Amino acid sequence: MMTVVPTSTAVDSGSTLAHLPVALFGSVMGLTGLAVAWRFAQVQFGAPSWVAQVVGAIALAAFVVLAVVYLAKLAIHPDRVRAEFAHPIAGNMFGTPMISLLLIPLLLADKHLLLARVLWCIGAAGMTLLAWWMVMRWISVRQQPEHATPAWIVPVVGMLDIPLAAPALGWAHGVHGLMAFGTAVGLFFAVPLFTMIVSRLMFAEPFPDAMRPSLLILCAPFAVGFSAYVATTGVIDDFATGLYTVMLFVLAVLVTRLWHLGRCCPFRVSWWAVSFPLAASAVAALKYAGFAQHPSADAIAAVLLGLASLVIAALFLRTAWGIARGELRTLST
Repeated sequence: MMTVVPTSTAVDSGSTLAHLPVALFGSVMGLTGLAVAWRFAQVQFGAPSWVAQVVGAIALAAFVVLAVVYLAKLAIHPDRVRAEFAHPIAGNMFGTPMISLLLIPLLLADKHLLLARVLWCIGAAGMTLLAWWMVMRWISVRQQPEHATPAWIVPVVGMLDIPLAAPALGWAHGVHGLMAFGTAVGLFFAVPLFTMIVSRLMFAEPFPDAMRPSLLILCAPFAVGFSAYVATTGVIDDFATGLYTVMLFVLAVLVTRLWHLGRCCPFRVSWWAVSFPLAASAVAALKYAGFAQHPSADAIAAVLLGLASLVIAALFLRTAWGIARGELRTLST
């Protein structure tokens, strides 16, 4: 779940490190979500366990590498980091490392519970502070209509990720209030933000080509909202079913954009914007299939899992190939 926007303070000179976008943590989100989806597929379809293990290992490795490298960027190029954070669009993507910290405990809880709990606490605190700061900035500084992009969804709707790992951490009751808080804030802000962005799509100039992949972020509030609501309440009721069906409708509208990416713009790391929404949708579909116990629900879950797997595998291979060729600066523009 990511979009990359060049800041006005960017200069042509500088190391590759200076051009590393924080939004690249969106790749960790997509990979982690896919690993979780394959865990559910193991239960629902009898899928081999090694798939989830391999994808999870790649997600963990990607997070460690990106965390080390971005901290190095902060130490060496603090001005670049400040400019990125101050940017009205790119600054929202600082939610991606916080969300990664909230998702990774899902992979670690069964073997490294203490570490998983520590990472979750850091992520929950960081996500809450970032959401508060971004909302304060939105209402304190006049925003331009062209700044209303799907990236705005990340910092506040990212609050929906707070409840996801709590049951696996053994904290479903101990932090239930915080889970309800994250779910409520995320769903509350999802409605006006979704409306604002769709309105901009209808009545304003279309997004630049490089930002088109971020459109798929629009289905994330409903996919993650479903999982957050189920994690918080412990049930799949009519409201949860409503979130799931809205997710399917929005995804059906937006997924057609995937087929145009190759023609609308050359590959950039901004394409990773499609990864987490697809993975989160697959997770939601697999959870619902386990509840519904109906062939149609199984079919939808299988299709979404296959789509997410193919897209994320292609993104991973293309990104790794580009980095190996020293194209990170180009891919980040």
